[in-house]
Amino acid sequence: MGRIWEACLRGLATIVCAALWLVPSAVLARGEAATPAPASDTLEAEPAGQQIVVTASRADLLGRAATASEGSLTRREVALRPIYRPSELFESIPGMVVTVHSGEGKAPQYLIRGFNLDHGTDFANFVDDMPVNRPTNAHGQGYSDIGFLIPQLVGGIDFTKGPYFAGVGDFGSVASAHTRLVDELPAQAVLTIGSNGSQSLFAGGTLHPAPDRRLLAAVELTHYDGPWQPRQNFQKINAALRYSQGTKSDGLSVTMLFTRSGGGLTTDVPERAVDAGLIGRFGTLDPSDHSATSRYSVSAHLDKPVGAGQLGFSAYAVHSTMTLWNNFTHFLFDPQNGDQEQQDETRTTFGFAGSYSVRATIAGMMTETVIGAQLRHDTVLVDRKHTMGRTTVLPTCQAALGDEGVLTYAAVNGNCTNDRVHLLSLAPWVQETVHVTPWLRVTGGLRLDNLRADDRSLVTGTGGAGSQALWQPKGSIALGPWAKTELYFSIGRGFHSNDVRGVFGTVPNVGIPLAGGATPLLSTTNGMELGLRSDAIARLSLQLALFQQDFGSELIYNADLGSDEAGAPSRRQGLELSAQYHPFRWLELNTDLAFSRPRYRSGSLAAFGLAGPYISDAPNFIYSAGILVDGLGRWSGGLQWRRLGTHPLVDGQRFPQAAGYSEWNLDVAYALPTGWQVQLGLFNVFDSRGLAADFFYTSRLAGEPAEGVAGYQNHPLEPRAARIVLTRRF
Repeated sequence: MGRIWEACLRGLATIVCAALWLVPSAVLARGEAATPAPASDTLEAEPAGQQIVVTASRADLLGRAATASEGSLTRREVALRPIYRPSELFESIPGMVVTVHSGEGKAPQYLIRGFNLDHGTDFANFVDDMPVNRPTNAHGQGYSDIGFLIPQLVGGIDFTKGPYFAGVGDFGSVASAHTRLVDELPAQAVLTIGSNGSQSLFAGGTLHPAPDRRLLAAVELTHYDGPWQPRQNFQKINAALRYSQGTKSDGLSVTMLFTRSGGGLTTDVPERAVDAGLIGRFGTLDPSDHSATSRYSVSAHLDKPVGAGQLGFSAYAVHSTMTLWNNFTHFLFDPQNGDQEQQDETRTTFGFAGSYSVRATIAGMMTETVIGAQLRHDTVLVDRKHTMGRTTVLPTCQAALGDEGVLTYAAVNGNCTNDRVHLLSLAPWVQETVHVTPWLRVTGGLRLDNLRADDRSLVTGTGGAGSQALWQPKGSIALGPWAKTELYFSIGRGFHSNDVRGVFGTVPNVGIPLAGGATPLLSTTNGMELGLRSDAIARLSLQLALFQQDFGSELIYNADLGSDEAGAPSRRQGLELSAQYHPFRWLELNTDLAFSRPRYRSGSLAAFGLAGPYISDAPNFIYSAGILVDGLGRWSGGLQWRRLGTHPLVDGQRFPQAAGYSEWNLDVAYALPTGWQVQLGLFNVFDSRGLAADFFYTSRLAGEPAEGVAGYQNHPLEPRAARIVLTRRF
């Protein structure tokens, strides 16, 4: 921890400068006292005896939070933040970047706390209490495709960071997000027309069969071409039907969601192909790359006072399909037909989550006990094919075997891999919070995850079955508040599950960590965090966190197979600072600064063939700053700047290194008195030529040496784009 603490001390100047940037000298001179905010979409203050309402992006958790880094995003934040696609709502989580490196039909790439979480590894994603992550996925462990989410239906996002919460399990050890849906939506129609062939139409509203009963219906149609050559012609339909009754503490909701989409994919391409003029900056070497996805779900949630406590219960069932056609290495493995592969998945998931909480006073101390359990079952059919032009199934398959070269074998019924997988997880947990004194709050938790899995390869005839259990103790201490400031210390254990095809060895080179030994079903992580949150300065909320997190096995991206596999043990150390300042009732200024030091553990480098401790694609810093305007007459909107920092591109090596990117997005809306609203969005305002994603690996263009060429593989940011949104409320 020595280096990180030294870095934090050196960073005090940065923190002070950030605070001074957010706090005008007039406020500092007056020394006004801040009033803690309620957990709602507004903050309240009472200067000069008057009550005013100001913009609030996050609920004030002072006196209630277990850590400095957890938070709750309000519906106002969701409505005001400029977003280009639904997944960018998660960039509201401090220190998170969400990029797209293939196309609209594929899950985005998530980065936070020095982790490149690829398509969702170690970022647990829930919508209406339904888990979004897909273990043992065709394209990446923990794959988290949020394309079914309709932004107008988002009621807020609750997020956590680190393995300190007993109610969060698989994939949630770095971060988690629980997206809440609204129970009521005013009747409205929304038309969006933008550059790069962007159009969408949304319509939705709520009926009231009875005074406390609501039936919400919504549909969204989307089309997007993008700047890509050829155009993506991406089309998507989303639909939602939600019934709800009662209140948040005594109510019931049932939700049905549907999505279907398809269109072109533009994967990362060799930089040398662009430099040589073979393709343009937004071109592709394989225009037949494509995606096709569908998802159907039903979920129910019940909240009800039972006896002396509160019962919360949710259940869900999801059926999804996914087909991706990608060509990552072009002609490296098959010089004649190319390396395009088709990845298919059909999945049915069902499960439930329940909890019962009781508040009591014992020996003069207020306590809250929460007992919960989660169950999830997945049936998955997942395969990979070697294709050409998306429709031709080729008779042979290839897989890279590191220094041993390439494994070539015959396809079976057109399949290079074809696995039928069953996953069953059961996790009971308990969490206890004790208010020992008015200034000391202690939270302890214990979680037991049990995962049972079986896998049968229909290509090799091999298979396996097994189970693993993992105990996870967790604890947090909160001190204060003193002068409207709280201090926190947290420690805990978490995990992520691994692709069971690699655990049981049914697929060549999937999940096999070189000489590091067998891949476990569950890979542990241990973390600790020290932080504070403060409302000591009027209208200013500050959160500061220092963290360290160790992983027993890093999930790394295999570009040859287009999937994730287990790697060496790793450690992250870092510092995060977040601040929200409200100088006027209609204005919020916010900033998030996140620094991290990602490294592989030195004792395991040789076993994994690593020359050094550097982790590929792991960012050293992520910055953001924004302005939210709400209630300035009929005007509202937001301006957001995001900076993704430098990161190595090759495991074990500091160089080559990517520079990251910087992007500005703007959204301005004006409400007309007739029920119409006109909204203008500008994205990548300064037309940055940065890269949304960049990698360094071996590929081969036609005519290049048989062993291929190691080089940069890039996916550019989309150029400056504009959208006009017309909304009519009825």
